[in-house]
Amino acid sequence: MEFDDVIMGRRSIRGYKPDPVPRQLIEEVLTLAMRAPSSMNTQPWNFHVITGEPLARIRQGNTERTLAGVPDSREFRKGTAFDGVHRDRQVEVAKQLFGAMGIERDDKAKRQDWVLRGFRQFDAPVCVIITYDKVLDGSDDTPFDCGAVTTALVNAAWSRGLGCVINSQGIMQSPVVREHAGIPDDQVIMKAVALGWPDDSFPANAVVPTRKSVAEAATFVGFED
Repeated sequence: MEFDDVIMGRRSIRGYKPDPVPRQLIEEVLTLAMRAPSSMNTQPWNFHVITGEPLARIRQGNTERTLAGVPDSREFRKGTAFDGVHRDRQVEVAKQLFGAMGIERDDKAKRQDWVLRGFRQFDAPVCVIITYDKVLDGSDDTPFDCGAVTTALVNAAWSRGLGCVINSQGIMQSPVVREHAGIPDDQVIMKAVALGWPDDSFPANAVVPTRKSVAEAATFVGFED
């Protein structure tokens, strides 16, 4: 695929075919992703790629603990709830997704099932857990660098016909993730990426959120009009 086609065509995938993804293909995607820049070439990222029975155990543990009301234990800072225009954008895409899936506002059962899909990593055949080295905890550059490599990962996957959705639901219950993914104590769990072959019949996969324009996002200084 041409670079522009990858960037403009990629979208978040929340419904997947059950078909397995070859390890060799995932390694190819990670090789491309790790060309992402990092501060002073620190390359703070680590990838824990999970499938099969270990992923099933993570899904089960996430779901059971969530339904039991166990508080989340995310390891990377969450910040405050969105407000203002950022909250507006969050609500807008939620309305698009719920509309595509036919989930009514007062349908608590369907809304809860949608939330639990996130804790199940959207039933994707592969989950990639992004971690960083704990010795770098507190660095402003480290999360920026991990964001860069994760963006490169989802774009590289898309260029190979794979879909992804970056999420936090899959790592909310960090003890479950650590146990079944074998993540060592010297790493901090940051994000999860569901990965697999897109199911084109899944309605939410067709949702394309609106984007800010360049005019809204960019300020140009010193250029001639």
